[in-house]
Amino acid sequence: MPGQTPATGQAAELLGSCGPEGLIDDGEDGNNQTKPAGERGGYWYTFIDPTNSGTTVWPEPGTQGGAFAMSEGGANGSKFAARAKGRVGTADIVFGALGMNFVDPMAPYDASKYEGVSFWAKKGPGSYGKVRFKVPDVSTHEAGGVCRECFNDFGATLLLTESWQRFVFPWRKLKQLPDWGSPRPHRIKPAKLFGMQWQVDQPGASFDIWVDDLEFVGCD
Repeated sequence: MPGQTPATGQAAELLGSCGPEGLIDDGEDGNNQTKPAGERGGYWYTFIDPTNSGTTVWPEPGTQGGAFAMSEGGANGSKFAARAKGRVGTADIVFGALGMNFVDPMAPYDASKYEGVSFWAKKGPGSYGKVRFKVPDVSTHEAGGVCRECFNDFGATLLLTESWQRFVFPWRKLKQLPDWGSPRPHRIKPAKLFGMQWQVDQPGASFDIWVDDLEFVGCD
């Protein structure tokens, strides 16, 4: 499936911080739960393609309270960050990924009071660097009950380096990949988001993805 032009922290539009209210997770408690705030409080997880392609990921995929935990060595000198590493298998559709949900059990979360999201990210030494940042919403996730061809989430393509970079994405800058998915709405629906994901889908690629200081930005 064809990609889109990679986005970087420098090219993205900058939006102001929303302070503690907007913080989704900075990882500093070391556990797999995102920071509880209002109606928000989900979990970090990893996942792989459902075929027998040979894809592997660490930490191993698990449920709430399962195998996932933060890794030492966060952005800007902090203690911890979310990390997923492994190798993508070989088949028609393959991927390994890191993700988080806003609500557990999974349900839509209303993020319409914010204008976008920001986070810091990098890759480990020797890791494949092209990563698809995805934001599943009611139109693209099967849990929304709308999509007929699901999982072409609104997002952006990242080119990670071995140094931490900050990425900032207004909702209006996130796009679906071309030529597939049904429906194909004009924009993401921030009032009904399910979570965020960082996915590698290059067959045979080794990946080591780090994400830290995930937050909503641009308060109304």
